[in-house]
Amino acid sequence: MKKTYVTTMPDHVGAFLKASRCMASLGLNITRASYNKAIDTHTLFIEAEGEPDRLELATEELRKIGYLQSSGKQSVLLVEFKLRDVPGSVSGVLELIARYNFNISYLSSQENGSGFQMFKMGLFVEKPQQFSHFLHAASRLCPVRVLDYDKTEKILDNSIFYISFASELAERMGLGEASRTDLIINSNLIMQMLDERNEPFHKTFDYIRGFAEALADHRGTAFHPRIMEFPLGDDLHITLIEPPCGSNICILRHQGMYLFVDTGYACYRQETLSLLRSLIPDFDTCRKAALVTHADVDHCGLLDLFPAVYLSWKSRESLVMEREAGGGFREQNPLHAPYIRICKILTSYHPPRPETLHVISGTAEKPAHPIKRTGSWSFGDLDFEVYEGQGGHLPGELVLVERRHHLAFTGDIFINIKEMTPEQTAYNHYAPYLMTSVDTDSVLCAQERKVLPDILGPGTWQIFSGHGQRKELTLS
Repeated sequence: MKKTYVTTMPDHVGAFLKASRCMASLGLNITRASYNKAIDTHTLFIEAEGEPDRLELATEELRKIGYLQSSGKQSVLLVEFKLRDVPGSVSGVLELIARYNFNISYLSSQENGSGFQMFKMGLFVEKPQQFSHFLHAASRLCPVRVLDYDKTEKILDNSIFYISFASELAERMGLGEASRTDLIINSNLIMQMLDERNEPFHKTFDYIRGFAEALADHRGTAFHPRIMEFPLGDDLHITLIEPPCGSNICILRHQGMYLFVDTGYACYRQETLSLLRSLIPDFDTCRKAALVTHADVDHCGLLDLFPAVYLSWKSRESLVMEREAGGGFREQNPLHAPYIRICKILTSYHPPRPETLHVISGTAEKPAHPIKRTGSWSFGDLDFEVYEGQGGHLPGELVLVERRHHLAFTGDIFINIKEMTPEQTAYNHYAPYLMTSVDTDSVLCAQERKVLPDILGPGTWQIFSGHGQRKELTLS
């Protein structure tokens, strides 16, 4: 098991050695450390691997050795607290200020009819690290922003950036303290990687913020997916749901049973459930199953709603690794890992229970061709040919072909970019930055897309992809 500690390190010789000895004495292996004076004057990120009880002991030991020597310099920091406009709302903040022994030099607040007051305070601060701890504690009480401070204090630059960024995203998505801490940890990891490559970080974090805003802007009553119905005869009906963010949800109704091809983001759980119950009044009790084209977060968010989930061998492996080891195939790439983790945090993703996962295709081996037939699978009297790609988009990716009705479900091996909604187009603008690339191997993915028509063969096909509208394609 791995755990990341956000701690402080005194600015003197042997400080990190002390932390290292602490870990070693508990039998823990340090797998990552991040400390850069130009960015993090006193903040030390340590990722350690070991037994869970040892990791918990390390928490206590690190708490004992994490401290800061006072510079003796006093600064006035202007802080804004967003407080509910009700009696006593400021009391918790004032009690916290008293606990940290800050003197108040300035106060300003006025009601504005919004139900909140923006309460500004000037605080005398001698120890920047103490103020960093104060910010962490204050952010648990209410949204907080630092409006002005001494820019020469690098520790404040660091604390304010991470805490403000993580708190902003957490508040936007309605996340708790644990998620906010995870956002801080993974934001630091991204910052560390960018710094090592001497790349600017502002654009990357702006894109992450844009991704979170796109998700949040379409929640609740603003959730308006495009819905299209396709009656195909033989008691077969397809409903295509295109959420503004994330993968399509394709519903096949056949002989009183429902098959859901991919399930979208977990953060739209209540919105999606409300929609499904309006489309399928007996949704909670009907016979239903899910099929996963591949194990990406935006395709697997609601798998726990289904008693049975059908997928490839590799997709099952990835989902089980997520549940048991904390990361799937995409997180095996260290460049992708922190972005994927942030995506999971922001979308409230949790991997499904392994006992619900049923393999219908493939093995641990990589297919010998860009797209290779790996099996057959039936739903009612629909007989699917199951094909697996080599992993251009993601290992375990499936294409399902039903020849009697000329149907193809392609996941993200083929997507209908040209017929996306404006909301989908805007959202997909951020995907390359969240994963550095939407494809694992873009060259291989292009090869997979090239051979797809050859697999389908002649005829007029209805192609349901992971993103975008149904595509009607005539092949000769």
